Amino acid sequence: MARIFSGIQPTGIAHLGNYLGAIRNWVALQEGNEGIYCLVDLHALTVWVDPAALRAQTRTNAALLIACGIDPARSILFNQSAVHAHARLAWIFNCVARFGWLNRMTQFKDKAGKDREAVSTGLFVYPNLMAADILAYHATEVPVGDDQSQHLELANDIAQKFNHDYGVEFFPTITPRIMSASARIMSLRDGSKKMSKSDPSDQSRINLTDNADAIAQKIRRAKTDAEPLPDSVEGLAHRPEAQNLVSIYAVLANQPLAEVLRTHEGKGFGPFKESLTELVESVIRPIAEATRQIEQDTGEIDRILRNGADRAAAIADPIVTEAEKIVGFLQP
Repeated sequence: MARIFSGIQPTGIAHLGNYLGAIRNWVALQEGNEGIYCLVDLHALTVWVDPAALRAQTRTNAALLIACGIDPARSILFNQSAVHAHARLAWIFNCVARFGWLNRMTQFKDKAGKDREAVSTGLFVYPNLMAADILAYHATEVPVGDDQSQHLELANDIAQKFNHDYGVEFFPTITPRIMSASARIMSLRDGSKKMSKSDPSDQSRINLTDNADAIAQKIRRAKTDAEPLPDSVEGLAHRPEAQNLVSIYAVLANQPLAEVLRTHEGKGFGPFKESLTELVESVIRPIAEATRQIEQDTGEIDRILRNGADRAAAIADPIVTEAEKIVGFLQP
């Protein structure tokens, strides 16, 4: 049985891209694996976030994960800051990782842009904390999108350097479970960008808490082009917005792109968007309804997260304590 770790930032509300690209896979991976799923609120601080909003969104996203099918009785669900082993190991990894390794991280370059001197140092060392998140549990598998594979390679580099520097075989090699490229959902306003919680336009994404009217409006306003739907997948080349909407339909309907196009070829986007709206709404509605019900009892959400943190700490604390012994820290 593999120990699987994965996490999601609690800033903003989880959206359709998060669900199709990650969350539904986490739900499936609960069968036959030891799942550790984390609301990574330490990572959230790499940009300023209102403290009250962070607390509220942590609870909302915990409710969403449960509503999507994460079972706190089968898997461990907790918020990252409640398990201090993450921060303890992250500092050790800050001292193991090399500046040049972090400087090559393409995601940092993309997020920092031309304003590198002004961004948080937390954003720069983010991959070290990500490595600590995983290796604090000796997790062996991590479900990631292809855009996170570079961070996972760095985590393995850090683990190998730690083992080499201290003459031990302590941290294991992490194996990535790359999620299907077909589940990479793009912005409804720009087909070249991933759907994102941080996008300033709420019209760019379908939140897992959206009601039917909001879903219909967002899909109706989704950017498209003037051409009808093609009769082949090749016909979607250089049409990123069209490809995105067809891909969303295909993933939700569990159909190949070619089959979706055979059904809708030659049609304009008006009728297609109506069909897509019905499909999206049928998936989102039960999640949103369950989330609203779960959210009513914040005490129960907090209890679930505390229980998850206790279970997570029971695994991580001995591992990180041993890592601290290896580097030479005196133990109390």
